Amino acid sequence: MSAQPQMLANHRRAFLWSLALLAGCVAALFLVGRHPPDAAPLTTVRFVGRFDTTTYGWMVDVRNAWLTWLCKVLNVIGGGVVTIPVRIAAVLLLALRRRWARCVAFALTWASSEIVLNALKSWFHRGRPPSPLVTTIGFSFPSGHAVAGAATAVALVIAFFPAGEQRRRWEWLAVAFAFVMSMSRVYLAAHWFSDVVAGTLLGAGIAVFWAATITECRDLILRARGEPIPREEAPGAPVQAGK
Repeated sequence: MSAQPQMLANHRRAFLWSLALLAGCVAALFLVGRHPPDAAPLTTVRFVGRFDTTTYGWMVDVRNAWLTWLCKVLNVIGGGVVTIPVRIAAVLLLALRRRWARCVAFALTWASSEIVLNALKSWFHRGRPPSPLVTTIGFSFPSGHAVAGAATAVALVIAFFPAGEQRRRWEWLAVAFAFVMSMSRVYLAAHWFSDVVAGTLLGAGIAVFWAATITECRDLILRARGEPIPREEAPGAPVQAGK
């Protein structure tokens, strides 16, 4: 088995990875810093702001009709009109299947990512890039689409796929989706590059954190009661055919 499935199968190791992702997000918050909205893309570490300006120019240079259409589709997919029904359906399905640990982890990922996102946007009150190709609301940093895309994609994979080769394929798809969603925001001039970096790290970190934390809490409770951990949910349990 490769290192990546092992990392997510072992929830204690996954917890450390979640801390690494969240530490990366904190570093991004520090590098960008808090400045007046009209000063954007000014950052505390000036190189970051200069790179934001450079990537903005690159995206303007490569714009074409097909890419613009694709990124506008992703703008809808990453918005609440799609992500909220998907998240509600996931929570209900996990509850109906009585996968309580996964259900709670997914619900906490959803709630906490939105709370933290809105708090950070209000605190940093960063201005958006000029001339966006889509309608934007509120401040720019971090990117809400990047947070929602990464958190939802990662949480769905962890919740619905047991560790193994099948999950590994979906993990890569989740990573690809988060990357494409993030870059589409830069292409549309809805966000600066550093906005989507911070958002992706935050969303993925929160999803892995809650999956690892809730699994550990469940295991501790079951052990205290002298009950076995359900095999189909136990970290590292093999995937059975037909399930």
